Amino acid sequence: MKTLIDRIKAFLGEVKQELGKCSMPNWQEVRGSTIVIIVSMLILGLFSFVVDLGFHYLIRWMIQ
Repeated sequence: MKTLIDRIKAFLGEVKQELGKCSMPNWQEVRGSTIVIIVSMLILGLFSFVVDLGFHYLIRWMIQ
């Protein structure tokens, strides 16, 4: 039966092996992804604001 230390060493070895398969994005990829995320969040925020404002006026109209 493996000891805890042996299992930790095996796990860390597997992690190192898997990380070796990964590649880091270059600056253009990071910048492009960041722009897409910012634009998406602005669109989602605007959509949420418009829907919330619509519900606000709808409820005010229903109460009056």
